[in-house]
Amino acid sequence: MPALTRGSGMTEAVLQDESGAQLTPAPRRSRGTVLLGIGIAMLVLMLVATVLGPLIAPHGAAQTSPNSLAGPSAAHWLGTDSIGRDVLSRLIIGGRTTLFITFVAVALAVSCGLVLGLASGYLGGWVDQAVMRALDIVFAFPVFLLAIAVVAALGPSVPNLILTIAIVYTPTLARVVRGPVLSIKRWDHVEAARSVGVSEFAIATRHVLPLVISPVLVQTSLTLAHTIFTVTALSFLGIGPPPPNPNWGSMLSEARQFMELAPLTVIGPALAITYATMTFIVLANGLREFLDVGNR
Repeated sequence: MPALTRGSGMTEAVLQDESGAQLTPAPRRSRGTVLLGIGIAMLVLMLVATVLGPLIAPHGAAQTSPNSLAGPSAAHWLGTDSIGRDVLSRLIIGGRTTLFITFVAVALAVSCGLVLGLASGYLGGWVDQAVMRALDIVFAFPVFLLAIAVVAALGPSVPNLILTIAIVYTPTLARVVRGPVLSIKRWDHVEAARSVGVSEFAIATRHVLPLVISPVLVQTSLTLAHTIFTVTALSFLGIGPPPPNPNWGSMLSEARQFMELAPLTVIGPALAITYATMTFIVLANGLREFLDVGNR
C-alpha cells in the first residue's frame, strides 16, 4: 500500500509506493477510477444474475431429477446435488437470499452507525461517553461468536439474521463516523454557521455529516464483504435462513460430505462467495483511491 509522507513547508502530500517511487494524486485517482469501474462492473453482473435468477435459471430451485450427484451435462451445467437438484439453478437463486440479507443488514447498520456516530462525536460529553461505552460492550465480543449467540437466542430466520448483522457491525461504522466528526465540528465553516444562528441539528446534518460520507462509503463496502462471510458461515452452521429457500452457505453445508463424489457442488457456491466478497473489496479499494480517503 502506498505510504504518505509530509515534508516541512510542503502544502501537498507526497505519496510513495513500497519501492519508494513517488505517486502524484492524479495517478492515484486514475488507479482508483479503474478499480472503481471494475468493481461496479462486477457488482452489476452479480446483481443482474441474482435479481433475474428465477428467469435465467435453467431449472427451479427445488426441482429434482432422477440423477443425483451427476456430473456436468447439457441439462445440468454444474451437475446435480445429493437429491438431484440442479446446482447452477440453486446457485443463481440462492444468491438472492444471501445478497438480500447482506444489503438490508448493512443498510440498517450504516443508518444506525451514522446516527450514533454523529450524535456521539458532535454532542460529546456524557452522550459521547454513554454511546461509546455501550458500543464497547459489543466490541468486547468477537463478531462471529456474537452473531452466533444472537441468532441462537432469536431463532434462525431472515429478519433475525438481518437484525443480528446490524447489531454486530453498527459499532464499527459508528466509530468511523465519530472520528472525523470530532475534528470537523471545530472547523471554521461550522463555527461561522453557528455564529449566524444556524441550529445545531442543521449544522450537524448539513455542514458536518456530508464531510464524513467518503470514509463511510469505503467502510460500507468492506462491511458488505465481511457480511457475506458472516451470513454464509451462519448458514453453513445451520443457523441461517431456513429451508426451502437455498443460499450459498447452506449449499456448502449440504455438499461437504459429497465433495469427493461431486466436487462442483462445493466449488460452485465457494466461487460465488469468493466472487461476491472480491467485488466489495475491489469497490472499497477503488473508492479509497478515488476519494483519497486516509491519504490527505
